[in-house]
Amino acid sequence: MTARTSVPPTTPVAGPPVPVRFRDLLTSEWIKTRSLRSAPWTIALTLLFVIGSSVVATLADSAARSGPADFLPYNTYPPAGYWTLILVAGSMGALTVVSEYSSGLIRTTMVAVPARGSVVLAKAAVTAALWSAVGTAASTGSFLVTQAILDGQHGGVPITHPGVFRALVASALLAPVCALVGLGLGVLLRHAAGAMVTSVFTLLLLPTMFSESSRWSADIKHALVAAAWHRLVQTCEPDPGSLGYSATVTGSWIVYALWPLIAVALAVLVVRRRDV
Repeated sequence: MTARTSVPPTTPVAGPPVPVRFRDLLTSEWIKTRSLRSAPWTIALTLLFVIGSSVVATLADSAARSGPADFLPYNTYPPAGYWTLILVAGSMGALTVVSEYSSGLIRTTMVAVPARGSVVLAKAAVTAALWSAVGTAASTGSFLVTQAILDGQHGGVPITHPGVFRALVASALLAPVCALVGLGLGVLLRHAAGAMVTSVFTLLLLPTMFSESSRWSADIKHALVAAAWHRLVQTCEPDPGSLGYSATVTGSWIVYALWPLIAVALAVLVVRRRDV
């Protein structure tokens, strides 16, 4: 009689964890951003309002125009439209982060990806790419539509006209700069209302509290994003004999670069040191 021998089941040996690639993080963050149902409608309505405000400003001013054709930046890029772009971009940038905190999804993300800094950088990359596209569409659309209106009155100018390209690029980059500032505030505050209100105050309201009549006030104002955009869109050079202190073009580009870099760097630093 032959005795039966039972063979114990083999236990699979777990291999080393597969590292998460940054490309996978980008794909994941893009899916999260695309899944926000309000995002497409918000972006579409913002573009419609920004370009529409440029059309209204151009039509209102073109009837009274006389003399040779020239580029009037505040018709093509009126403050009303681009302040709205600042408001929406900053708020949506914050919303991409705080929506995960409010739903608790951020805990799952951080458990799956222990490298928290990489998660923030992936969010920043997707946010910058999306709002660069939105800003480019708004800026280019504003220029093309307004110049098409002025061409019918022989007042249009090409993109090579002095000051046009700088104003176009500055207006296009305004959206990603503000969105990244909003994202950084979202990581720091982790609360939807707080992040959005702080974003609006920092990007829109704070510049109105300072003037260019004194040096210290002008220095603070020129270090803010909205004031930097205002200077970059301005085509005529400030009068050196005026009583105010004017910003420089180089300094305004530096402001454009420093705000998103500092906001994202602070977000990475904080998310690495703070519990979710």
